[in-house]
Amino acid sequence: MNKLKRDNTMTVPMMGVGTFRLKDDVVIASVKNALDVGYRAVDTAQIYENEAAVGQAIAESGIARDKLYITTKIWIENLSKDNLIPSLKKSLSDLQTDYVDLTLVHWPSPNDAVSVEEFMLALLEAKKQGLTREIGVSNFTIPLMEEAVAVVGAENIATNQIELSPYLQNRKVVERAKELGIHITSYMTLAYGKALKDDVIQSIAQKHNATPAQVILSWAMGEGYSVIPSSTKRENLISNLKAIELQLDQEDRDAIAKLDCNDRLVSPEGLAPKWD
Repeated sequence: MNKLKRDNTMTVPMMGVGTFRLKDDVVIASVKNALDVGYRAVDTAQIYENEAAVGQAIAESGIARDKLYITTKIWIENLSKDNLIPSLKKSLSDLQTDYVDLTLVHWPSPNDAVSVEEFMLALLEAKKQGLTREIGVSNFTIPLMEEAVAVVGAENIATNQIELSPYLQNRKVVERAKELGIHITSYMTLAYGKALKDDVIQSIAQKHNATPAQVILSWAMGEGYSVIPSSTKRENLISNLKAIELQLDQEDRDAIAKLDCNDRLVSPEGLAPKWD
């Protein structure tokens, strides 16, 4: 499904299916349903403890590996140069694949216990070994992005996956990422569902005969971000895909821009960096 792909040298798809907080039979069903209805990108992480289940779902889908885009993320305990590659090999084993398409640093190392230079060079080595096609970062602030670029170059950073929703538009990070040439992937795009109930979003949805989720996902993709919404319901997975076809106008975008209120939902104590 070419519309799920970005049309440039990077290959991070515009839309994939997320698996955060989904485990065992629930994540297997979600991923199998997603692949069945047309998704070709799946986002997981070591800390989600579902890589083996995701791997099972992918294997049982019967879809050729080269048609899929699989992302996983290295947990903070595995960021050292001695642990990163072995942990990634374990992820590959669980996912039943020889490589992933994208490997991200899930969170920067708390208190710089492992330096950005150390884990980015280890990640680049994993790429050189063919364990991952692309590498990137997640939850990185402006200084951390700049540090990562100084180590491996922007051409080796496929994306920065950050919390981004109508209520947290993260404009400073987005703008600096654009200047650096780093693509943005949005997670928590629907703000844990809170944004679905917003009067402005609902009004725009009514105007376009669309769902609030479609409006928000279309807005994010229209801004140039990749999105990875998750759902346990097949009908929602199908509905979310239709956001690709929805075209918002400038009036819609201006209205959503005004919803930004720096409402951050994900900031774990002891893990989150100093946000921009």
